[in-house]
Amino acid sequence: MTELQASSPLNGRGQPAPAVSVVVPVKNEAGNIAPLVAEIAAALQDRAFEIVYVNDGSEDATEAELLGLMAQLPCLRQIRHDKSFGQSAAVRTGVAMARAPIIVTLDGDCQNDPAYIPEMIAALEGAPHVGLVAAQRVERKATAYKKLQSRIANKVRRAVLNDGTRDTGCGMKAFRRDLFQSLPYFDGIQCFLPALVRREGFDIGYIDVVDRPRRIGISNYGLWNRLWIGLLDMAGVWWLIRRRKRIPQPEEVTPSSPARAPASRQGRP
Repeated sequence: MTELQASSPLNGRGQPAPAVSVVVPVKNEAGNIAPLVAEIAAALQDRAFEIVYVNDGSEDATEAELLGLMAQLPCLRQIRHDKSFGQSAAVRTGVAMARAPIIVTLDGDCQNDPAYIPEMIAALEGAPHVGLVAAQRVERKATAYKKLQSRIANKVRRAVLNDGTRDTGCGMKAFRRDLFQSLPYFDGIQCFLPALVRREGFDIGYIDVVDRPRRIGISNYGLWNRLWIGLLDMAGVWWLIRRRKRIPQPEEVTPSSPARAPASRQGRP
């Protein structure tokens, strides 16, 4: 039995639905697959889980590496796009294909450390009013220019949306699958999840995570936080928040229901 097989609580495909689905969008991440899969499996060894890799039109050995690992690790799945549709589409596909009620997303370049996953899940499960737990990077491993981009974009986003989030660019997030699927979809949605989840009446939990350098290769997805690209989306999210109406909480009245006193009408006797 291999190390990966020993780490997995699932002993064959077709097992009952897992409790947690880890969704990893990737494009041309050959060389980063096996180390990250091993780290995810080790972090979740005490849970029923699945790992859903969304191969977003990779043109390198990503698919072959995943196929080789799938033979060893029954809970590893690969969903393939025939061409690259971008990170947002890959996350959406992964969530749609996932089988667990709790989703954890992380980037496929090994910069997100899976060791934080159990803490994120615990923060989500322990508070029903929390709809999203977002990782916020410290000691970020990026160029000075990318750090400057992020600081400017995050400052503008917080001022406009008041989402209370310091770092939305981190791909590591935990949320409830049904909540995500109820949100409006658009390209770049993963970077506006805190604002959208707050719009639905849920709180946001935060976990500080130590950023790691990319293990192999170069970035294959453009940064959402190039300020000018995200402005239109930000305006759309601002509009959605402004247009949010109070949702009624319906209650069926039966013959045994206690009578409720009629509401008083302001300005009338």
